[in-house]
Amino acid sequence: MSDLEKKSIDSATVKMIKKAMADGCQTIFDRAETMKPCPIGAEGSCCKNCAMGPCRVPAPKKKGESAEEKAKRMGLCGATAETISARNFARMVAAGTSAHSDHARGVTEVFLAAAEGKVPGFQIKDEQKLYQVAMDFGVEIGQRSVQEIAIDVAHKALAEFGRQEGELLFIKRAPLKRQEIWRNLGVTPRGIDREVVELMHRTHMGVDQDYRSLLNAAARCALADGWGGSMISTELQDILFGNPVPVVGQINLGVLKKDEVNVVVHGHEPLLPEIMVDVVQEPEIQQAAKAVGAKGINLAGMCCSANEILMRHGIPVAGNFLQQEMAIVTGAVDAMIVDVQCEMQSLAQVAKCYHTKLITTSPKAKIEGAMHIEFDEHRAPEIARKILMEAIENFKHRKPNVEIPDETMDQVVGFSHETINYLLGGVFR
Repeated sequence: MSDLEKKSIDSATVKMIKKAMADGCQTIFDRAETMKPCPIGAEGSCCKNCAMGPCRVPAPKKKGESAEEKAKRMGLCGATAETISARNFARMVAAGTSAHSDHARGVTEVFLAAAEGKVPGFQIKDEQKLYQVAMDFGVEIGQRSVQEIAIDVAHKALAEFGRQEGELLFIKRAPLKRQEIWRNLGVTPRGIDREVVELMHRTHMGVDQDYRSLLNAAARCALADGWGGSMISTELQDILFGNPVPVVGQINLGVLKKDEVNVVVHGHEPLLPEIMVDVVQEPEIQQAAKAVGAKGINLAGMCCSANEILMRHGIPVAGNFLQQEMAIVTGAVDAMIVDVQCEMQSLAQVAKCYHTKLITTSPKAKIEGAMHIEFDEHRAPEIARKILMEAIENFKHRKPNVEIPDETMDQVVGFSHETINYLLGGVFR
């Protein structure tokens, strides 16, 4: 096995690593060769939580160390490696919960606006799931309209972020025994934002200094993510865009097309990609692509957003996290559209090696060197058209060094919870 093949098991990625090297374009695989992890940071025991530090506190090198030896392994405030490591891990949990939950907040706001008829292009598509979530939230159904029910569901969901007492509403979906275990351990989440704020407080200098207590709080914050923010976004997206059902799709860099305008959507929020799926099929957009010499427009996904439009529309996936730079290295991506989470800052530098337009769309996530076209759900179709036209105009600027790997793989996706229940005849086994 060659050194290049050791970097990735995927042959398409290996080809693009070779191409990037030949093109003089640095990628994550080059940086991985030269970047050596900090040995203290790798153990999680580097503390930067106050102005007296940073403190480098190594983990114990042997079992049964003496009190004297342990005393030497403390920060200036006396924090042990265990406390520091637990704090650092807990802050990662808080950041992850914040990312998923802030995404859910945005989805909920669009969901509410859609229920009120204020956002063109968005509407309630799965009424049956709406009724199910309404029952979970204790929203009355009766003879009320879909819009009335959806508005109440949205308000209930928004209240989960600022909830100060009691338990998150979705907790009752968990098995009863699991709920009992959580309550006995004191890790049942009360409110999404509250758990994040409290965990950040606990990890501040001089607050919680018992690693067991810190990890319990981290567990409660993580549950606020899984049974709060993540579950809210999943359920409301299904109601807005339709519950996924099994569909055939393709994956890997080979889904890019040499004779079409390639637009890659990359990130975590499916709001704009869902609109782009519709807008890309408009005759005017297709005609504009043909006017610059392309046969059409090829929409592909990358990372999380890719999975959303794959399982609902069969849109192909160009690759995973480690392939985001590789997609640009093909020289065939006319525009990469990013929002939040998982985008490497290096994308802007890689794009400069080729002709790709990197376009950021979230007010929360800008990248130096990228074009910014801010997404506004109230003008979603208009913004989608503007972005697609940027890609179309860029098609004629492609450089000669286009190389698209042949590798693709067929897949069947879209096995949602509801679909699995249906396929099993409604019986849990």
